[in-house]
Amino acid sequence: MAATAVTTALTACGSASTSTTPVLRIGAMFPLSGSVSADAHDEYLGAQLAAGMANATGGVAGRQLQLDVRDLESGDQAQALADSLHRDGVAAVIGAYSSALSIPAAAAVARDGMVYWETGAVADRVTGQGLPLVFRVGANGTNLGGNSGRFVVDQLAPRLQRSASSLKAFLVTANDDYAHSVSDAARQSLGAGGVSIAGEAVYDPFTPSFGAAIAGIRSTSPDILLLSSHIPDGISFRRAFLDAGLHVDAFIGTTMAQCLPDFGQALGQDAVGVFASDRPDKTFNPSGLLPEARTLYQSFSGKWQQQTGRPPTEEGIAGFSSAWALFHQVLPSAAHLDAQSIATAARAVDMPEGSLPNGGGLRFSDSPAQLGQNTRAAAVIWQWQAVRHSVVVWPPEYSTGTIAMVPLPR
Repeated sequence: MAATAVTTALTACGSASTSTTPVLRIGAMFPLSGSVSADAHDEYLGAQLAAGMANATGGVAGRQLQLDVRDLESGDQAQALADSLHRDGVAAVIGAYSSALSIPAAAAVARDGMVYWETGAVADRVTGQGLPLVFRVGANGTNLGGNSGRFVVDQLAPRLQRSASSLKAFLVTANDDYAHSVSDAARQSLGAGGVSIAGEAVYDPFTPSFGAAIAGIRSTSPDILLLSSHIPDGISFRRAFLDAGLHVDAFIGTTMAQCLPDFGQALGQDAVGVFASDRPDKTFNPSGLLPEARTLYQSFSGKWQQQTGRPPTEEGIAGFSSAWALFHQVLPSAAHLDAQSIATAARAVDMPEGSLPNGGGLRFSDSPAQLGQNTRAAAVIWQWQAVRHSVVVWPPEYSTGTIAMVPLPR
């Protein structure tokens, strides 16, 4: 299916196009088959719901949005799929869930002169390639890692009755763009707050071995551990850490991997007490949103529940919020529906934090190092507080629980 186009008319959202309705086709590239397809489907479904809701109120300039989707299974397919969407005449492409896919997808789409609009991936390189047609609404690695560092300085140090400058942190980092972008930002944020870095251990996420990490932690006795991982290796490291009899006052997952249900389900009691930096999901408190965004979140959540029978996932919220920003804020304000006009309209948007259903605002960076990155993206800190039960604990406007177990009992 990798090279097959699947045009989605969005009938599930109550807004099917007819043969006489003008259509605005938007490209979509997602890994809809393979090992990450379940979460990618959620992100894509969020985008579908955003298109359907926009169509229900008239679409864009009297044209009904229609998603022209490609199944992106590996990065080496990105250029061919981008070329096929370009031949279909689309001016903008949304995608692509995974950082490993989004980095080549962004480059390929931009190379063909189309806008690339990231709906989920967090590696800094997605918007770090200096490409003026690439945009990301959601958090990047710098957001998640920086959020972790600020949480240590502002929230954990006082609870430990310590000054930030007296704390030592150790970093354990998977060796890929995704994890390094997060751990690099965490290191910078910790250092800015006065926390010293006792060391860092880097491992191969495909064949993880944690001997160096365990030895480094044992020899430096850090107060805080920050793990930047994927789900399977994050679970394996947590088990290796406990099996080694190690202890820290706080254990923080700086990537979203430690927040996902798989982490808590696999570890059970061993996950309890772990913090994680992530984007908002169903456990965040939407009452902290601005009124219009809160109403929009409630409408989206109701449609999601009706279609899936479950609360919105973080991937669903990310996909919806990102696509809604494009469909509702950017496209209607574009002078023309070509790529350059869409990019110009995107750079003019200025929305305060809390304006989008994921808690973020919208203002794109013009810095070459983060060109097209939303500088008002939202990130939160979760904590596993019981077996298979997590809550958002920071920032307070989106929290559904309070910080607990500092220092960790084990």
